[in-house]
Amino acid sequence: MRLFVSPGSPGSLPVLAAAGKARGRAELLISTVGPEECVVPFLAQPKVPALQLDGGNYLFSTSAICRYFFLLSGWEQDDLTNQWLEWEATELQPVLSAALYYLVVQGKKGEDVLGPVRRALTHIDQSLSRQNSPFLAGETESLADIVLWGALYPLLQDPAYLPDELGALRSWFQTLSTQEPCQQAAETVLKQQGILALRPYLQKQPQPSPPEDRAVSNEPEEEELATLSEEEIAVAVTAWEKGLESLPPRRPQQNPVLPVAGERNVLITSALPYVNNVPHLGNIIGCVLSADVFARYSRLRQWNTLYLCGTDEYGTATETKAMEEGLTPQEICDKYHIIHADIYRWFNISFDIFGRTTTPQQTKITQDIFQRLLSRGFVLQDTVEQLRCEHCARFLADRFVEGVCPFCGYEEARGDQCDKCGKLINAIELKKPQCKVCRSSPVVKSSQHLFLDLPKLEERLEEWLGKTLPGSDWTPNARFIIRSWLRDGLKPRCITRDLKWGTPVPLEGFEDKVFYVWFDATIGYLSITANYTDQWERWWKNPEQVDLYQFMAKDNVPFHGLVFPCSALGAEDNYTLVKHLIATEYLNYEDGKFSKSRGVGVFGDMAQDTGIPADIWRFYLLYIRPEGQDSAFSWTDMLLKNNSELLNNLGNFINRAGMFVSKFFGGCVPEMVLTSDDRRLLAHVTLELQHYHQLLEKARIRDALRSILTISRHGNQYIQVNEPWKRIKGDEADRQRAGTVTGMAVNVAALLSVMIQPYMPTVSASIQAQLQLPPPACSVLPTNFLCTLPAGHQIGTVSPLFQKLENDQIESLRQRFGGGQLEESLELKAKASPKPAAGETAGPQEIQTLLDEVTKQGNLVRELKAQKADKNQVAAEVTKLLDLKKQLALAEGKPLETPKGKKKK
Repeated sequence: MRLFVSPGSPGSLPVLAAAGKARGRAELLISTVGPEECVVPFLAQPKVPALQLDGGNYLFSTSAICRYFFLLSGWEQDDLTNQWLEWEATELQPVLSAALYYLVVQGKKGEDVLGPVRRALTHIDQSLSRQNSPFLAGETESLADIVLWGALYPLLQDPAYLPDELGALRSWFQTLSTQEPCQQAAETVLKQQGILALRPYLQKQPQPSPPEDRAVSNEPEEEELATLSEEEIAVAVTAWEKGLESLPPRRPQQNPVLPVAGERNVLITSALPYVNNVPHLGNIIGCVLSADVFARYSRLRQWNTLYLCGTDEYGTATETKAMEEGLTPQEICDKYHIIHADIYRWFNISFDIFGRTTTPQQTKITQDIFQRLLSRGFVLQDTVEQLRCEHCARFLADRFVEGVCPFCGYEEARGDQCDKCGKLINAIELKKPQCKVCRSSPVVKSSQHLFLDLPKLEERLEEWLGKTLPGSDWTPNARFIIRSWLRDGLKPRCITRDLKWGTPVPLEGFEDKVFYVWFDATIGYLSITANYTDQWERWWKNPEQVDLYQFMAKDNVPFHGLVFPCSALGAEDNYTLVKHLIATEYLNYEDGKFSKSRGVGVFGDMAQDTGIPADIWRFYLLYIRPEGQDSAFSWTDMLLKNNSELLNNLGNFINRAGMFVSKFFGGCVPEMVLTSDDRRLLAHVTLELQHYHQLLEKARIRDALRSILTISRHGNQYIQVNEPWKRIKGDEADRQRAGTVTGMAVNVAALLSVMIQPYMPTVSASIQAQLQLPPPACSVLPTNFLCTLPAGHQIGTVSPLFQKLENDQIESLRQRFGGGQLEESLELKAKASPKPAAGETAGPQEIQTLLDEVTKQGNLVRELKAQKADKNQVAAEVTKLLDLKKQLALAEGKPLETPKGKKKK
C-alpha cells in the first residue's frame, strides 16, 4: 500500500495517526507530495490524503482511509463510532472549517474564532462526561477518537481555544495528543509551523458563511459541478461524437452459460433462503435484490455472467414446519419453493438458475467433499451435549433455541450465534434456554457427532485470505467478522445433527444422522449449478478463470467466508472460492423488527398486494440498502423518495425531454450544435457515469444509485436554464438552441434508461420503448456518454413513468402492516366461527379449529412476553387469548371459569 499525504493538509493528520496505529499489520509506503499533485488518476482535482491499495484501487476520503487502517489493526466496528463519524462530517466540519478560516486567513481571534465551534466542543465534552469513559465510544480508543482528534488538533493545540470548563474534552484531547502516532502525525503535517502550516490550504477554500445562515434540510443538496479541464471536455466530446459505432458487439447468448477462456467470467450467488420462511423486505434486499443489481450490471458490461440462487430445504426448520401444517418435509419444500420463486419473479430477480438443495446432486457432492475431508484427517469424532425438547420429542437445532447470551446478556440470542455481540454460541451455553416451538425448557442429552477440524485448517485459511483480501471487494463488515473469528482462534465445528431430514452421513455408526445444514447449505451453490449443467465443475473448480461474488446479510458471513472455504481447502480439489464477499447490515421495519407472527412488516407475498409496482419497491429498498450500518424501512420516507426523487426528479426530466421532442419537433430528434456549455455538460455526465461504474464495480449499490439521480438533477437544471419551450418561439438562432438542448436532454434520458436497468428494469424498458432506443444501446453500458439518439431518430409515444403516492394511501398501508393484518385475520376467523350458545356443544372440526387458534395465540403471547414487548400490546393479545378460551369452553360445553381474585376477609 502507498499513502500520499501533504504538509499543511488537515486531512493528513488523522490518516497518519491511524496509519501509526496499524503499523506492522501491512507493508505501507508513505509518500509526501505537494498539495497540487494529482495522485488519484481518475479525479480531475488534486485529492490528498489518498491511499493506493495493493490492487491498484484508491481510497481518498479521510474517514474511509482511517477506517481501513483501524480494520487492519483488528478494531471492532460499532454503531456509536459510526454515529460519531456522521456527526463529525455533518456537524463538526462545517463550523470547524469556519473557525480555522477566521483564525488563519482572516486573522481573527478570541470569541470570533471560538464562537462558531463552541457548541460542538461542548457536545463532545458532555458526551464524554455523561458516559464517564475516557474515549468517545467507550473504554478503548476507537476510529472516532482519531478522526475527531485529527480534525480538532490544529485549533485545540492552542490552549486559548480549549475552554477550562470543558474538562472532559481537555483530558481526552491531551491523552490522544501525547500518544506517539498522534505526535508524529502532527510533526509531519504542521512542520513546527503550528496552525500557520494550514494557510496555503485554507486560502484556497471558499469563505465560509455564518453557520446560523445555513438552511437545515433532509433533502439532497444541489450538487456542485466539478471543475473540468479542457482536455477532459475534449475527450468527452470525442466519445460522444463516435456514437453507437463505438459500442462493443453484444456477446452471444449461451445456454448453458459456461466460462470462456480470455473473458471475464463472473459467478454470482445470493444466500440461499430457508424454504419454510416467506422472505420479508430485509431478506430480499440483503441477498437476492442486491445480487440481482450486480448481475444485471455485470451483463451490461458484457461480462460472462452466471447468477444463481435456490431454496435451502434441509434441517429442523423444515421438519417443524411440516409438523405444523400436517405435511411431509418434501411436501413443505415443494409448496414453499413455489412461493419463493413467485415472489422473486414478481420482484423481477434475473436468476439464471433458481434451484433447491433437496436433490441427488446435493447428496453426491456433499458426501464427496466429506469423504475427502475425512480421508485427509480433517474430521473428528466427539460426544456432544445437546438440548433436547422432551415436549416436542426431538433434539433442537441451534436456531430453534433462544435464551440469554452468556457473553453480552442479550435476551434473544440464538443457539448458534448472538445477533447483538456477534459471538458464536454453543446452544447449551445459553442461559434460560427455551424451545422456540413450544417455549418449554429443554434438557441436556449426549450424542456422538462429527466435527470439522477448523484449527487444523486455520493456517490454510489464513494463507488464502492473505492472497484474496488485498485488492478484493470484501465489505468492511465481512472482513471484520472473519478477522474477529480468527483472532479468537478457530475451534472444531460440529457438522452433523440428530435429524432425519437432511443429507445422509456416509459413515458407519452415523447412519441415523444427517449433515448440519450449515455444512452442506453452502455446497448447495455447487449442486444447484450441477442440476443446471453437467459441466458445473467449469465454474466451481476453476479459480483461475472465475470471479466469485457472494451476496448475503452479515449473519451469513462466517459460513461463506470461513466454514465453506475451510471445507473446500481441506478437500484439496481446486474449488473456486469467494473472491468478493458482499455483506449488508440489517434492515429494520419502522421502529422495530419484522415479525410474521405479530403481523408486523411487509413480506414478499404481501408487497404485490399493495398496489405499488415492483420497481418502486426495488428502488426504495436499494435507496436505503444497509451498506455501512443498519437502516430502517419507513412508509413516510418511501412516499417522500417516490414523490421527490422518482416523480419530481428522474421521471420529470425524462418525461420533459421526450415531450419536447414530440411537441416541438414532431417526434424526431433535432440537430444539435454544441456550445461550450453543452460540451461541459457532456463532460460532467461522463464524469458521473464513470463514478457510477467505479461504485458498482465495487458493489457499492446504494451509492451508485445516487449517481443516476445526480445526472437527472443536472438534466433538469440544464433544461431550466436553457428554457427550450421559450426559445422554440424565437428566431432561427433560438429555435436552433431549443433543438440542441432538446437533443442533448433526450440523449441524457437514453443514457439514464440504461443506467437504471439494474435497479428498475421495467421502468428502464418503458423508457427505451418510448424513446425507441436502438437495441445495441439497450444491452451495453459504455464508460463514456455517447450520442445514441442522433438527429433524425424517431421516438415513440411519451407517457409518465411514475405515479404520486398519497398520504392516505400510505397511512392505510402503515396501519395494515403494523399488526393490522393479524387483527384482521383473527376478526375474520371469529366471524366465520359463530359462538355456540351456552350448553350447546360444537362439532369436532370447530373445536379443533378453536384449539389451534388458542395454541397459536398462546404462543404469540409467550413470544411477546419473552421479547419484553410493550405492556399494552401484550395486554391486548392476552385479551384475545382469553376470548378464544371462552369460545373454546362454550364449544366444548364446559362452564366458564370465574376469574380468580383475592378473597374478602
